[in-house]
Amino acid sequence: MTKEEIINIFKDAKALLEGHFKLRSGLHSNRFFQAALLLQYPDVAEKICAELAAKFKNADIQCVISPAVGGLIVGQEVARALGVRAIFADKVNDELFLKRGFKIAPGERVLIAEDVVTRGGRVQQTIDLVRELGGEVAGIAVIVDRSAGNAKFDIEHKALLELELESYDPASCPLCQSGKEIEQPGSK
Repeated sequence: MTKEEIINIFKDAKALLEGHFKLRSGLHSNRFFQAALLLQYPDVAEKICAELAAKFKNADIQCVISPAVGGLIVGQEVARALGVRAIFADKVNDELFLKRGFKIAPGERVLIAEDVVTRGGRVQQTIDLVRELGGEVAGIAVIVDRSAGNAKFDIEHKALLELELESYDPASCPLCQSGKEIEQPGSK
């Protein structure tokens, strides 16, 4: 799929929003990618995530993990495309833990799957969790990297789409200064 085809899929699902948004990172932006609006269509989710999984087809992945809740469907569909199991990390007091009987075996090659990355905080927490449990992080798969590659990790990460969407510190946000009402669409 080309970048334009992927963007058109996002637009058709009305998943690429415009306005004044507070991101989970605390930054503000005039555009927001609401992955859930895209992923609510199972056929679209399967197609997009299979395209993302193809980037890791030769990486000897044994398990896919996603941080809850945004990455759940991404992880499930990427794992399906790779033919491996999918697990997820639950958030408790803004930290990630494995619950529900999920395990990572020592040395197990784990792919982290996420919907959107801005600064990469939740992905970094997932990396730390996998390593703490003895797993080997084999890569990071993201549908949209809204940092256009500026989010840095010590492991290879690949995005289906890199977008350079402007983000502003709240203290210097031109949208705030213009009086534009802010939305926090994250998990609404």
